[in-house]
Amino acid sequence: MTKHEAIYATHTNVAVIRGDDAFDANGNPVTYNEVTVQAYIDAHSYIAKRQSEYPTIGDQLDALWKGGDAQTEMLAKVMAVKAKYPKEQA
Repeated sequence: MTKHEAIYATHTNVAVIRGDDAFDANGNPVTYNEVTVQAYIDAHSYIAKRQSEYPTIGDQLDALWKGGDAQTEMLAKVMAVKAKYPKEQA
């Protein structure tokens, strides 16, 4: 999660970001709340952590096609990563 992604997600009136400056669709400056942006980043940090540890998509698809034990083992790997990096509870 990048700061820019968090700004776009938390401030829907932002159309363009240049550096740390945000602008609406008409080019007017938009003041965004740094605390809100950081809170969004922190609450979504599990996503990047999970992505770095999940088996590759190719391996996951291969396990699905094989089915049986391969599918069961893959599900266990994915669920272990999810348990290691749970979503923040509000």
